[in-house]
Amino acid sequence: MKRWNDKLRPMELYEIDKQSHKMMVAWMLFELNSKNMSLSEKLALGSRIVEGGLFEYFYRLVITDIKPPVFYQIKAIPEHYERLTAWVLEQLMPVIQILGDDFCTRMRDYLAVPDHHDLAGRILFASHLYASRYEFNLIKDLNPSDEELEDIEQSFHSSLREYDDIDGVPELLEHGSTLNRFASLCGRLRFQTRWSQTPRVPDTSVLGHMFIVASFVYFFGLEHNACQARLQNNFFAGLFHDLPEVLTRDIISPVKRSVSGIAGLIREYEENALNNRVFSPLEKGGHTCLSERLKFYLGIEDASEFLTVARLEGDLVEVSFEQMQTDYNRNEFDPKDGKLLKICDNLAAFIEAYAAVRNGISSDQLQQSLWRIRNSYHKEPYQHGVHIGALMADFD
Repeated sequence: MKRWNDKLRPMELYEIDKQSHKMMVAWMLFELNSKNMSLSEKLALGSRIVEGGLFEYFYRLVITDIKPPVFYQIKAIPEHYERLTAWVLEQLMPVIQILGDDFCTRMRDYLAVPDHHDLAGRILFASHLYASRYEFNLIKDLNPSDEELEDIEQSFHSSLREYDDIDGVPELLEHGSTLNRFASLCGRLRFQTRWSQTPRVPDTSVLGHMFIVASFVYFFGLEHNACQARLQNNFFAGLFHDLPEVLTRDIISPVKRSVSGIAGLIREYEENALNNRVFSPLEKGGHTCLSERLKFYLGIEDASEFLTVARLEGDLVEVSFEQMQTDYNRNEFDPKDGKLLKICDNLAAFIEAYAAVRNGISSDQLQQSLWRIRNSYHKEPYQHGVHIGALMADFD
């Protein structure tokens, strides 16, 4: 789904990239505004932000051809919004009902309300405005004669100022501030194309890929009846798992495996670059809480983001899937399914390659990647509670 497709633009701007950027900003605001909350209050807020973001994305998938000004006019008339939403739900339900009745009910209830004025809803809308404004700034100078641009820019400015009371928003809007620089860094991942130089249709960015992986791992968590902390940790770990690639580019797996020891060297470089460009600036800017959580999501504390861990007396301990399901599936253990994240990362890569081949783009690299990913689950098709072999077989 392309965005700003009635404007001259330096590159294609896609909905999935914008949604990913939006949720990264929403995570920043979530962490900053929940610092003084109890665990239960924080998890309730996080759950509403994550699922609200997913519900809004699903809605956007269906109404993508409706320009924002028209959609906002529809939202302003309850009867019209209700009719549009009923139609949207008709399109979505056959696809998402597999996620369970509870999830579908929560989505119906959420989408029944045109605008959410609680803290979660305001964080999501402020994040949406920031991510959209980021895209707008990419195309603004290329469309000097477009009469709409001045009104659009003014709308972004005035709308965002309505959220100044949310912790982090004023700093986010301050050019050159710590939060603004980090959010801008995250947005640059839309410029990183997946699969390096391998031609594909559709082309996808690292930024969009991260949102897909985050969604996958969240949905599998629902299937596993994961606790709220585990669901949110999985989602945000997926959302940031390729953040180092804004500093290193997307280095494809065959390159990482081609030279002995190069994967470890790349990992070391990534950690040094993250420390210099992300962690240290956040900490110096007074946002140690963001730095610490990012380190947790990226596996800096435990050597890999793909380890399944729980926190015992302040220390991270690697656990099995069975232990996670029986002993550590509770909020107080701050659990995270790193191995499930790896499965979802591979599944997303598999689908990217499969879609390209189905669309007529065939290359040795794509065919080898499909074979390699399938073959990696041949001996153990059932891993971490997911029958990944059967899932991939559905694409035959």
